[in-house]
Amino acid sequence: MAESTDMSLLQEAFKKFSIHGDTKATGKELNGKNWAKLCKDCKIIDGKSVTSTDVDIVFSKVKAKTARVITFEEFKKALVELGLKRFKGKSEEEAVSSIYKLIEGKEPANVGVTKITKKGGVDRLTDASKYTGSHKERFDESGKGKGKGGREDLVENTGYVGSYKNAGTYHEKLQEK
Repeated sequence: MAESTDMSLLQEAFKKFSIHGDTKATGKELNGKNWAKLCKDCKIIDGKSVTSTDVDIVFSKVKAKTARVITFEEFKKALVELGLKRFKGKSEEEAVSSIYKLIEGKEPANVGVTKITKKGGVDRLTDASKYTGSHKERFDESGKGKGKGGREDLVENTGYVGSYKNAGTYHEKLQEK
């Protein structure tokens, strides 16, 4: 078919995608998830002529009935089918060659898999000015904790009611009389 294409580069890409995300993988078989990832990362899926549904359908066609993975030979058959669909108007040989060129030397992309936050979550979670409800009472205006006074209602055993304005003035009133 495409003699100009170096099969070793294609096989290397197949192996890299087949072991991606699976510690037990040997690199000889590609599962459906990694097949879809290969098609997405290598831009075989263009959203118009080839969609993720087409990729799944082709995978199901080329694999054996009871199998859940495809071999390198089945992989090449799947690429022929997708090449004809992706590059309409080209001959089979040109389409296959074009699709091989999309895959050769590619590796699984890790872009967007794990996002690193620029501002730490700890800063946001420990900003006492953003606390609401009873948690707000545990800190003063500067954000410094009040300690036990902020956690518990401390009882003053003065004999006066908590919000009494003239607390501590009883003895002064007795002396006036």
